[in-house]
Amino acid sequence: MAYAFTKIQHDGRDDEVAVEEPLEIRVDGSPLTVTMRTPGHDEELALGFLYGEGLIDGPHPAGLTEDFAANIVEVQGPLARDPGQRRFYTTSSCGVCGKGALEEVAVHSAPLPAGPTVARTLLAGLPDHLVQPAFERTGGVHATGLFTSEGELLLAGEDVGRHNAMDKVIGRALLDGLVPLGQRILCVSGRLSFELVQKAAVAGAPILVGVGAPSSLAVSLADDRGMTLCGFARRGRVNVYTHAERVRED
Repeated sequence: MAYAFTKIQHDGRDDEVAVEEPLEIRVDGSPLTVTMRTPGHDEELALGFLYGEGLIDGPHPAGLTEDFAANIVEVQGPLARDPGQRRFYTTSSCGVCGKGALEEVAVHSAPLPAGPTVARTLLAGLPDHLVQPAFERTGGVHATGLFTSEGELLLAGEDVGRHNAMDKVIGRALLDGLVPLGQRILCVSGRLSFELVQKAAVAGAPILVGVGAPSSLAVSLADDRGMTLCGFARRGRVNVYTHAERVRED
């Protein structure tokens, strides 16, 4: 059974902390990657990761091995392409750590659609509608939410790794037939990194909103891919860094 938090003691009293454990993703029995994640929705995480890396182009059968304590999820192939010598060890803080060069992390994505035009106030308020039960108990996980252009929350995922939280949402959307995300919005609870922009672009999301700041590479990639990238969404305000044509002023 998956568990997102556990109890520890500090200063003589109980506290709840987010669980972090390794997950090995195998394809047709062959190990492909190990990621540090919060247990739960591991099949969706595996599918979202593989989709974001351009290794699958649709949903595949996936499931945990019979030995649940082994933290292994098996995905049925074949892969859409050969991963070659790319190194895929990931941590909870960095989804692309261990990859040797920028060209190793760049994944092709189709041009993004025109997408919806959304009010600035709606974008600014999306983080307030993220469902974060594990965060409320531990304060130690990130969240990603998939929203309609009217601000309705469709899917949400939590994990100690921001990239894993997005993979869980994209993997679930893939299984539900919602990908590409051409008329929908992704929102994340933290900063906006290159890898999150890339995963959103591969999934076809035209708008990505974050509570925190974007990195320079995130802005450059969003601009190149035609994505509307919004940061510092908090207290009713939001900064729009790229492709502001999708943002309607109130």
